[in-house]
Amino acid sequence: MTEKTNRLHIEIAGDTARELGLARGAALRETLPDAAANYEGLFRALEVSAERQQAGVEAVLATLASWRPAVVEELAGIAEGAGISVAQVVALNARTEIIALGNKASHECSTVTAVIDGARFGVQTWDWHIEFDSFWHTHEVTGPGYRFVGLTEQGIVSKIGMNEAGLGLHFNILGHAHDRPEGVPMHVLSRVVLAECATIAEALELIRSAPITSSSAFTMVDATGAVSVEMSPDGIFPIPEVDGSVQRTNHFQHATPLASQKTEIYEPDSSARLALVRERLAAGLPSATDELVKLLLSTPEQPPLTCVADMSKEFGERWATLATIITDPAAHTIRILDGMPPEAETGTWRTLTA
Repeated sequence: MTEKTNRLHIEIAGDTARELGLARGAALRETLPDAAANYEGLFRALEVSAERQQAGVEAVLATLASWRPAVVEELAGIAEGAGISVAQVVALNARTEIIALGNKASHECSTVTAVIDGARFGVQTWDWHIEFDSFWHTHEVTGPGYRFVGLTEQGIVSKIGMNEAGLGLHFNILGHAHDRPEGVPMHVLSRVVLAECATIAEALELIRSAPITSSSAFTMVDATGAVSVEMSPDGIFPIPEVDGSVQRTNHFQHATPLASQKTEIYEPDSSARLALVRERLAAGLPSATDELVKLLLSTPEQPPLTCVADMSKEFGERWATLATIITDPAAHTIRILDGMPPEAETGTWRTLTA
């Protein structure tokens, strides 16, 4: 696997949250305004009005000001550094919550963890709208709390990452009937977990303390275990590792939130992808990380673990696997492929150490 890539990479550092925000905004000043404009277009394409978006932004800001005021300072710093409004930055970081106000079908990410030679690893595809392929990057963040590295989008403080304590975090969207943009945005929660938590146990405690009104799953790996934490307006539901592996797509596995799932958004696609992964794992855990990635390969006739954009469809319906990610808690590294699992052997990878 090659280690060269032309994908944008930024290194930001600061003694305060505001300094981190200013550094991020300045580093992304040339592209962040376009990313914000593209998301405005996506929200409208998904039938989320400007009024509902603004109400969500205001509610999220109020929650963050109470729960983690330093995050508000960081978001304000991003806005100042990039020359856009705070509302635009908040909308980017709350894009999962704002998009949940719409009702169009989605084709999203797949994640698997596995024990290989006694060590745990995680692998994930990040599937998103092809129009946003130019608006993501890798980053290294050094500031208050643990240093962390990973993949995120322009203006968004975190997505998938690894911190210096050896905690890896994978990210899958879920859908619940009562999702709304009022609590802590999931992308912000990812940033807080990576900066403040050294272990899965600490992350669970923090997540349970957060005011959450939207749904996602953080699949986390550390030196001692793996878990997929389903978060929703119904509460927090950890899905434990079984036989050395956790598998995650985009539907709830716990019965309580499943009862209120927005099934029309992610099914039957999500269950079919999960079934295919589990069918492959029935033959045994992979013996190397290359084999771990191969769990997420798919052909056009199979459930789309690897997602190829259908350019005949409209904006908001063209889904593609934009990146493939491997986390290695023991080495404190995250490896990011600028592309799909079929490109793993020939594509461009970047390795970051927290």
